[in-house]
Parts: sequence; structure tokens; C-alpha cells
Amino acid sequence: MRKIIHVDMDAFYASVEQRDKEQYRGKPLVVGGSPNQRGVVAAASYEARKFGIHSAMPSVTAAAKCPELIFVPPRFDVYREVSAQVHDIFKRYTDVVEGIALDEAYLDVTENKQNIAYASTIARLIKAAILEETLLTATAGVSINKFLAKMASGQNKPNGLTVILPQEAEAFVEGLAIEKFHGIGEVTAAKMHSLGIHTGADLKARSLAELTRHFGKVGHHYYKIARAEDDRIVEPNRVRKSVGAETSFAVDLSDRWVLLHELEQIAQIVEQRLEQNSTRGRTLTLKIKFSDYQQITRSQTMPDYTRDLEAIIATATALFEAVELENRSIRLLGIALSNLENAKQIQVIQLPLFDYII
Repeated sequence: MRKIIHVDMDAFYASVEQRDKEQYRGKPLVVGGSPNQRGVVAAASYEARKFGIHSAMPSVTAAAKCPELIFVPPRFDVYREVSAQVHDIFKRYTDVVEGIALDEAYLDVTENKQNIAYASTIARLIKAAILEETLLTATAGVSINKFLAKMASGQNKPNGLTVILPQEAEAFVEGLAIEKFHGIGEVTAAKMHSLGIHTGADLKARSLAELTRHFGKVGHHYYKIARAEDDRIVEPNRVRKSVGAETSFAVDLSDRWVLLHELEQIAQIVEQRLEQNSTRGRTLTLKIKFSDYQQITRSQTMPDYTRDLEAIIATATALFEAVELENRSIRLLGIALSNLENAKQIQVIQLPLFDYII
């Protein structure tokens, strides 16, 4: 039985800014965007979150929710340095570390360098070291697989520690509201609700055949996690070959101008992630999922590597305009940049924004 820890830094970018600049402490703050220009929030402090502000929210919306909101430009070089400090702490206990983003990682401590018997002890030591050495807090989740460790880390933020023991795993999942599942976004949750699936117990009651009929290949994933099962290993040195973002819409969209606006918002998030990971890409792929769940992709390779926002928007828009929509509604849009400039070095790439994609 494996011992997995999921560590998630608390409001990472915003917390770094508040740590470094006393005038920001205790104030509602977001990193990225601008109150008077188009843009999206990259991160929000906990003070800002009290106003309903979150990452990927348009800046103008965030400013309207909190007029005294402070907008701070991102300093990805600083965030990368702090992330490296945190990963150095991880490596004191295990080399089996999978970075998911600058602020998030899985650790397999089944066998660890200090021969500590309990993963929860290691998690406490890691949290204490992060606080002492970076002056930042982190939340940790501990369990027998990646899915459960991730779910555990979301239970008690900020600065929390939650352990899901093997004998507690199935009951924990059964009692969880379906929209709380990692990887089940707003659109998928709404569809599950329409099928009478509201909790993990409801999901567990459905057969594999039924779930794959309604959700395709990802139905197999839902079948397993409803039973607290996850066979994915922690993959150190994992290299992702693309940087992207996608949005599932709460309501299917058909208005061209609204869709183009959404595409621009996604492009801005992709630009942020390219900057965050110090890379550029040449091949842009547009992903469209229609209301009937049919999915298409369209790609174009650009003359040179880029992370320029206008180039991303222009290329994605051209690909979108070339698609024959035939009055169809769209439930998801996504943009990804691949053919990366320094793909061999990139080990920390953000996952999609909302729905979990297999």
C-alpha cells in the first residue's frame, strides 16, 4: 500500500507578494490583470477570495466585486525560485516527487530517505520546514493514492493537514458531494445531477457500462474513484509537451462574439502559463467540444516560437473562424501550445482549469 502526500502552497503567488511587501498584508490582492484593461486573475489572496474572486476570473469582474482590490503584476522568476526552495525540502525525504505546478506536487513516501514510518509525520515536517524557510504556509493531504491525497489537501485550507486512512477511504468518497470531486467540473457536475448523481455514493451505485455510456472514456475514471481507487503512480521528472487551458461553460454557448471573448480569456491564461514556465511554443491547437459531446481539434504551426498574447489570440481566432458551427452550441473551448522551445526542461505545467480530461 502506497503512502502519498499532496502538498499545495496556500494562495501561492498572492502569498509571495504579501510576504515580500508589507503594505499588501491583510489586503484583498490579486496577481495579474488590470482593473481597467482586459485580463484575467492569475491568483487571489484569501482576503480577495472572501469577495468571490478566484483565478481565471476576468479582471473587470474582480474589480467590480471588490473596489479596493489591489492588482499586482506577476513575478514568475520569484515564484520559480520559491518553488525550487520548496522542492529542495521535498527532496530531503524522497526523490519520487511529481510537480504539477509551481505551487503543487505529489510525493511518494512509501519508502523515504529518513525511514520515517508515518507519511503524516513527514507531511508535518515538510510544512514546518516550508514555513521556517520561506515564511509561507502550505496545506497537505495524505492517503493511499493520488486522488485521495489531492482530495485530502482540499479539506482544510489554508495551512491544514488532512489524513485519509485506508479504512476511511470508501466512506470518505461516498459522503462527498459530486462537485467536490477533483476532476469533476461545473458542467460535468450539472450533467451528473441531471442523472440523479449527487454524492460519491450515488456515483458508486452506477455501473461501468452506464458511466461510459454517459461520459465516454472518462466514465471508467469516475467508476474507479467512486471506489477510492487510483492506480496512477507518482511520476518524478515527468515532462509535459504542451501548455494549455480550457473552460467548460456552465451553459452551452452559441453566440459567436461571446465565444470569441471566451477564447481571448483562455488565451490570456495560456500566455500566463507559458511565462510561468519560461517557454514558448510553435504549434497551437484549438479544442472545441459541442453540446452533444462531439469533440474536434484544429492545429496550426506558426513560423517561430512565441508566447505573445496577440499571436495566440489571432491564431486561435483564425482556427475558430474556419470551423463550420452550423448553429451548434459549444460547451468547452481550449487552447494548447505544443512543439515547445525547451520541452526537455519543462517539468512543471499547470493542468486544465476545470474538467479533468483523460
